[in-house]
Amino acid sequence: MDNAQQVELEAAAFRRLLKHLDSRKDVQNIELMNTSGFCRNCLSKWMLAEAEQRDIEMTHDQAREHVYGMPYSEWKANHQLPATPEQMAKFEQLNPKK
Repeated sequence: MDNAQQVELEAAAFRRLLKHLDSRKDVQNIELMNTSGFCRNCLSKWMLAEAEQRDIEMTHDQAREHVYGMPYSEWKANHQLPATPEQMAKFEQLNPKK
């Protein structure tokens, strides 16, 4: 596999991940963080960081919209539930403040 093929496959896998996450709006970001250590917000931050390293203009809102498939405020209003005390306790245990 050459570099171009690798990039093509990685991009296709990322698009597939976004499609999968879009089909599972029932899975909350806090659940993703507590089980995998990353969430949709992380993906958007990583995308923005990569854009910045390549001098590609992108805002945080644009990165979020790419990951969420809609403006973040819309996704949050329609799909995000409040985190339970148990979810927050687990999150804080896994991510202690320094």
